[in-house]
Amino acid sequence: MANVKTADCFQALSDPSRREILLMLSKEKQNINAIADSFDISRPAVSKHIKVLYDAGFITITAQGRERYCELNQQGFDELKEWISFFEAYWTKRLKQLDTFLKTKHAKPKK
Repeated sequence: MANVKTADCFQALSDPSRREILLMLSKEKQNINAIADSFDISRPAVSKHIKVLYDAGFITITAQGRERYCELNQQGFDELKEWISFFEAYWTKRLKQLDTFLKTKHAKPKK
């Protein structure tokens, strides 16, 4: 099943149940029934969560016989990784500038 990203990754991660599903899938791929059995919500509700994760590109779904298996999709995390990397670089640069400023501002004059 091809996965074309159609949802915002941050919206997909906003729900604790969806984050829990991703943590479950980080251990191994699982069929939808096994995922649903881990939650105290209806199977249709779990299916909706899975659809959101699929639409955001975080998981792939493959059919094996009558079962549908969910698996993490590493490429689905690229947008999130790029966003975080941007701010990591931003703050690293700002902190280095602050460090330089503080060192020059408070440097003791040589006698």
